[in-house]
Amino acid sequence: MRREVETVRELETHLAQGGSLSEVILKGVDLVGHSGILSGRSGREAILLGCHMDPELHFRLFHEGALLFPRIEGLPFEPYRTRLYSPLELLGGSDSGETPYAETVDGRIYAHYLAHGGADCDDLLQSLAQRIHDYSMTDAYRELIEGERVVAIMGGHSIPRTDPAYENVARVSRELSRRGCLMASGGGPGAMEATHLGALLAQAPDSALSESLRILSVAPGYEATDEWLNSAWEVVRHVAVASVENLPTSRTTLPTTEDDDERHPLSASPKRSHNFESLGIPTWLYGHEPPTVFATHIAKFFANSVREDGLLTVAQQGIVFTPGSAGTIQEIFQDATQNHYETHGFASPMVFLGREFWTRTKPVYPLLRELSKGRPYHDLVRITDDVDEVVEWITAFTPPGATTK
Repeated sequence: MRREVETVRELETHLAQGGSLSEVILKGVDLVGHSGILSGRSGREAILLGCHMDPELHFRLFHEGALLFPRIEGLPFEPYRTRLYSPLELLGGSDSGETPYAETVDGRIYAHYLAHGGADCDDLLQSLAQRIHDYSMTDAYRELIEGERVVAIMGGHSIPRTDPAYENVARVSRELSRRGCLMASGGGPGAMEATHLGALLAQAPDSALSESLRILSVAPGYEATDEWLNSAWEVVRHVAVASVENLPTSRTTLPTTEDDDERHPLSASPKRSHNFESLGIPTWLYGHEPPTVFATHIAKFFANSVREDGLLTVAQQGIVFTPGSAGTIQEIFQDATQNHYETHGFASPMVFLGREFWTRTKPVYPLLRELSKGRPYHDLVRITDDVDEVVEWITAFTPPGATTK
């Protein structure tokens, strides 16, 4: 399998160790002014994705048989990304209140997406750029989750921050994070935002959650987008940062330089290093719902089908389903299908939080219990109103082949 190389330094190291271009894929590498390091190196079977290079090098590699994927200009996003997004990269400016959501990077990408047909885009070049971008997202989050016990929480985007259900989700996520799980969600508002708030406060005292909810209550729903974002940034500044200020690789102030904008204020590494880090996986299909600033790592997708299947797939430690509508119910049966046929080699827990909702309001649970009869995942389908039971059922499960982290 070819190894991805993303910087000139990585390429130099690979070549110095006797490696060849045919053993790697160069992704987004800026080779302008560095043609000399490839002197005498054959371009045969080389693969370069969106790399900058001098014309002479481009001409030589092409005629030697290299596969050169060109850069696509005029886009508000980079198709050949080498890393996940952070809230500051997507929402920079909203943290100071100086930039309305529509003018953030995320808002501009969403406007571009809509201008080219949204989910019904029939522009070949735009569609190709989106697909390449989405593959880059998948590639990047696979690196993040390697060796992690990933738990996802699914639920309604419209749950207000003032709803007790929001707090329950945050409490579940906080405790699972404290036990070493990497929390994931669809990365938007409602139950998704609560997932990442809980994770962000994993190393804070329990009182930090009440303080955060008080701050967030000024903008209960995401419809008032700028106020919703502003209050979330206030939690990051005044609650989350203060709670981890003594950790060796955390930041105690919001970043102020362009380089710093690549990461969350509490995350100093593209690889998870603390229990307060989490993964949000939102989509521009629902671009009217801004991504949460509480997720330290964001994999945002254009294709919602790829995003949803990926989110369900990564959560091999289990999924918690909180009250939601059609989208959440769709995800339940997508997950049930993966478990029913053990698509990924084994089944994992499906825990429903909210007995009244899932047995009477939206009686999915009885149907799922019937569907799972005689299958290995039948005993992994549980329901409760107790936050502690959710945590115990999820953490008691050990995926086959997993190692304790």
